[in-house]
Amino acid sequence: MNRRRTRRGVMTFRSAGLLFFLVLTIGTLSCAGNKEVKKQADASRRLGESYYRAGEFTHALEEFVKAEKLNSKDPVLHNDLGLVYAEKGDYEQAFYHFNKALKLKPRYPEAQNNMGVVYSILKQWDRAIECYDRARSDLLYRTPHIALINLGVAYREKEEYHRSVESFEEAIKVAPEQAGVDLANAYRGLGHTYMAMEDHEDALASFQKAVEKAPDFAAAYYDLGQSYLKLQSFEKALYAFNKVLTLTSDPNLTEKAEAAITELQR
Repeated sequence: MNRRRTRRGVMTFRSAGLLFFLVLTIGTLSCAGNKEVKKQADASRRLGESYYRAGEFTHALEEFVKAEKLNSKDPVLHNDLGLVYAEKGDYEQAFYHFNKALKLKPRYPEAQNNMGVVYSILKQWDRAIECYDRARSDLLYRTPHIALINLGVAYREKEEYHRSVESFEEAIKVAPEQAGVDLANAYRGLGHTYMAMEDHEDALASFQKAVEKAPDFAAAYYDLGQSYLKLQSFEKALYAFNKVLTLTSDPNLTEKAEAAITELQR
C-alpha cells in the first residue's frame, strides 16, 4: 500500500491498484478543560499532523498518543489517530478511532469518508459505500467530491458501472473549478469506469479532460496513453507516455511508461 499527498489536507491510499482519498482535518476543535493542558494537547496534535503530512507516521503517532493522554475527547485527534493507524496497517485501531471521532462529533463527514477508505482497502465495498454516502450527503461537508470519487471507485469494483459513472459525474459537478487535481482524479475515475465497460471513446474523452484540468499530472497522461493504445492511436500514445517521463520521477510510474514506450518502438 502506497501513500501519496495530493494537496494540503487530502491524502491518497493506493491499494491493489486502486486509489482512495482520505481527509486530514486541519482544525482547532477540542474540548474545554484545563487551559494549559488543552494547549499542550493541541500543540502535540498539530505537530503530529505535520509529521503525518510529511509521511513520518511513527513520529505522528507518538505525538497523537501524547495528545490523547492530555485530551481524549477531541474528535479531530481521533480522526488523526484513525488516519495514522490506517497508514500503519492497524485497521482495528483505525476503526476504533474513526468511530470514537463520530461518537464525539456525529456530523463529521471527513471521518465518515476516512472510515469508508479503510473498508475499501479491506474490499468491504457495501460498508464503504454506506460511509461514503453518509459523508457526501452531509450538507456541511466542504469537499463532498472526495467522498463521491471514492464512491465511484467502490461501485466500479462491484461492477455497478452505471452508479460508478453517476458518482464520478456528480463529483465533477460539485467540485470547485480550482480543485484541479481533484477534478482530474474524478475524470480519471470516470475514464477507468468507461475502460472497464470497454467504452474506449468515452474513456479517452475523460482522460483528455483529466490532463486539461491538471496539465502536470503524470498519472493522467499515463491513463491517456493507455487509452490511445486501445484505440490504436500509437503516435499519440507514445507522446503521452513520453510526457509521463518529463513530469515525474516516481519509479513505478516511470517504469510502466518506459515499458509502454519500448513496446511501441519495437
